[in-house]
Parts: sequence; C-alpha cells; structure tokens
Amino acid sequence: MADLNQPANTENWLEEPKKLPSMLNVLTILTLVWNPISILFSIYGFFSAQSNYDKMVQAQDKMDQMPDFVKNMMGSDPVGAARKALDNRVPVLLLGLAGAILCLYGAIQMRKLKKTGFSIYVIGDIVPFGSIIFVGTGAISGFSAIIGLGLTALFLILYATQLKYMK
Repeated sequence: MADLNQPANTENWLEEPKKLPSMLNVLTILTLVWNPISILFSIYGFFSAQSNYDKMVQAQDKMDQMPDFVKNMMGSDPVGAARKALDNRVPVLLLGLAGAILCLYGAIQMRKLKKTGFSIYVIGDIVPFGSIIFVGTGAISGFSAIIGLGLTALFLILYATQLKYMK
C-alpha cells in the first residue's frame, strides 16, 4: 500500500522547475506584444483598402513629380497593386490573422519549453507571405520587404538558438 505522506514521484518533486531562459523570455514577450499589433494592422488594412486605392488613384498624377526614392518605395505599379489589395482584401486579411495567431500560439508553446511551438511559429511567419499570391510583388516596396524579411529571419534565427532549452 502506498504511503500517503510521500509524493508519488520523489525525483520530480525534488527537482527545481525549469526556468525560462532570459533570451527566450524576451523573444516570446516581443512576439506576444507584436502579434496583437499585427492583428490590428491586418484588420486596419482590410477596412482601409478602399481608401488606400482612392488615394493612390488621386496621387497618380503627381507621381512624375516625386523624387526617385519615393517612386521606388511605391513600386512599379502602385495603382494596380492598390487595386489588387482592394480586390483581395479578404484573403489577405485571413492570411494575416492566421499568421499572427499561429505565431502567438507558437510563442506560448515555446514559453512552456515545447519544441513544437517553434514549428508552429515558423508556419505562422511563412503564412502571411502567401498574400503575394493575391496582391503580387508590386504591392511590396523594396524597403518594406527588406525590413519584413530581415526581422522575420532574425527572429527565426534567434528562436532557433533557443531550441536547446526546449523538449
């Protein structure tokens, strides 16, 4: 008969609970802060697509007067890109929401030191790039693409360095 005064698993009872590594803590906090903001941006993009298209059509006449760096930031066909974004705002919204939610869930799992959270996070980082199918690459300026891809790659690399702490 089992002794009720003794814990069932003495080894686990005596072990100190695993502490979340500081780098993983910082990364997950940044992810938990940024992705709700990303959700808001996705929703804002959905509701402002018509306004953005209208503004782009109005600005079309003034594009010849703009400096070259501004033209480069707007892409090769800004009006066409804005039209595609307007026409495909529902799938773009869904991809943005799905990506942010997957990243949030992945970060929560990584806070629990589960390696599966990293895989979910990676999928969540890739999913929003599927919007290129709907809006094309013309909607993405070179500068914003570099920043977006750079930050995505940086976080993936930093999270990958923390895999050794997860099971």
